[in-house]
Amino acid sequence: MNDATRILTAIEQGDPHAAGELLPLVYAELRQLAAAKMAAEAPHQTLQPTALVHEVWLRLVGDGAPTFANRAHFFAAAAEAMRWILIDKARRRRARRHGGDQQRVNLEEVEVAVPADDDELLAVHEALDRLARQNRAEAELVKLRYFTGMTLAEAAAALDISPRTADNYWAHARAWLYCEIKRQAP
Repeated sequence: MNDATRILTAIEQGDPHAAGELLPLVYAELRQLAAAKMAAEAPHQTLQPTALVHEVWLRLVGDGAPTFANRAHFFAAAAEAMRWILIDKARRRRARRHGGDQQRVNLEEVEVAVPADDDELLAVHEALDRLARQNRAEAELVKLRYFTGMTLAEAAAALDISPRTADNYWAHARAWLYCEIKRQAP
């Protein structure tokens, strides 16, 4: 990632062409993360991994000169952008004017119920904000794992922590989030 570090430094210094150089270096990895995340989404999901990557890219560099300290910071920002894109989509699908909690059903498969994952996504999102106030490092790890689909080893590398520390953070965060979501459920 020597080239990426150089390009991130150029972006931070205001080079208008540097963002264009960064995309080819990170596109494949962002696309892989988005594909893994989208594979875990509900079957009625219409957002494609490529579209998710493009939306993430626009959020990261679309409004001017972004500043990223390093690769870990870039991917943490990408995870946060993916999180908000998916949360926004879930909220729009639940909105009354979009049919509320009604689900699209393929008539050829009418006997199969389509799972509603929007409630779970929103519950995790809200609990994650509360976790971030108590333990920011654990919340960042959860964002990378849950919202971008990184493996534990990939997330540990992105956050520059040891795999054992990441494993401990993950175990604690999962237990905390489970209890918090259960406590907040009606």
